[in-house]
Amino acid sequence: MTATKPKGLAAVTEPIDELRLPVWFFGFEAVFASAFDLFKAFPVVLPFLGLLVAVNIAVSLTMMRKRLRLAKALWRGKETRKVAFGLLALRLGSHFVLNAVGVTVTSTGAHLAYAVLMGAITVGLLAFTQRTALRALENSRANATTALATPAATAAPLAL
Repeated sequence: MTATKPKGLAAVTEPIDELRLPVWFFGFEAVFASAFDLFKAFPVVLPFLGLLVAVNIAVSLTMMRKRLRLAKALWRGKETRKVAFGLLALRLGSHFVLNAVGVTVTSTGAHLAYAVLMGAITVGLLAFTQRTALRALENSRANATTALATPAATAAPLAL
């Protein structure tokens, strides 16, 4: 009998504290969520945004290596995809609704306000998703430990 590798959250074995995303990572994500409006407000930020993408990739592949397994496990879950698609729908839908009522986001101030709003929503959803995922990971580990600690001999006796 061969042992199968655990999948999903069960495959993540690192300590919970090592899996928590650092605060600066939320800043990266807020900037990326706001990138479109930042670019529309100030087109000169494009090289800076490109540099941030490169730095984010480098940091993700080095300093945050342990968290990549958690991220992969989360992307397999439908809740994380719902959040990602929800952010995209919010971005496109809000512009569509504004255009439908005759309001367009064209001024620098409006784009900055939109950038701040999208950044704040992204950080809030990321924090919620992280808290939920780590709680689910803790629960799955607790359930696995409980199941392993309960020997078959303590099961209810068979009635004859």
